[in-house]
Amino acid sequence: MATRREVLNMLCSAARECYDDVEARQIAEMILMAKGAISRNDILVEPNMEVQIYDLDAVIAQLKSWQPVQYIIGSAEFMDMELAVSESVLIPRPETEELVMWVAEDAVSGSRILDVGTGSGCIAIGVARSVAGARVSAIDISDAALDVARRNGAKYAPEVEFLRGDALADFDKLFTEKFDAVVSNPPYIPSKDIAMMRPNVVDYEPHLALFVPDDDPLLFYRAIARTSRALLHADGRLYFEIYESLVAEMCEMLRAEGYVDIAVREDFRGKPRMICARRG
Repeated sequence: MATRREVLNMLCSAARECYDDVEARQIAEMILMAKGAISRNDILVEPNMEVQIYDLDAVIAQLKSWQPVQYIIGSAEFMDMELAVSESVLIPRPETEELVMWVAEDAVSGSRILDVGTGSGCIAIGVARSVAGARVSAIDISDAALDVARRNGAKYAPEVEFLRGDALADFDKLFTEKFDAVVSNPPYIPSKDIAMMRPNVVDYEPHLALFVPDDDPLLFYRAIARTSRALLHADGRLYFEIYESLVAEMCEMLRAEGYVDIAVREDFRGKPRMICARRG
């Protein structure tokens, strides 16, 4: 049986075939901690202790083929949670945490909030845990994604309602009452940008949740904005995570759809990645 140090070195070596040294080390530690059921402190303090990872060869092959570490270990960190993920859902990103915090910042106790295209459920669950008494619903077109979201919801926010719904159809027909806010991180990457993206995203994360036609990059935003007007209270707010290159087009589209008080926020990297507008 190999020691923790030996396994970590094997994982680092495999990860370095795809990532730089720093990222490879982080990925290797994540796998060792998850698969070996140990902490980072265990790795540092007792590196010569033996550890058994039964599927180590398979994991090394997955790493070398660019499979994301979150899919290898079956979970991803988001806010203060460890959410289940699979290749049916996008891996939650740190910038999406900031979107959740913006929604929570504006919301009041008991707010009724809808998450469109929920994926892993990270936004809906994050909002439910951040807003006292929030009544949160979430929709997704993918049954496989909803299975993951419901599993996460059962663990962290059992009160969230998950429903099958299509962001491009009349999802307002699913509900009988109005919402104070609608939030979404919809597909927004033009297909032409695939060539610039890393294999760990293109080859594994669901294209259904990532890409839009080159000739209509606002396809989902426009549909969600239009349908949300029927769902939002008179002063209800609409929040999106956005593609940084589409800020001007997003503002123009939201104005055309009857929204006012449009605000854009930068993420922690200083990129414009979030937008909020009020139903006019």
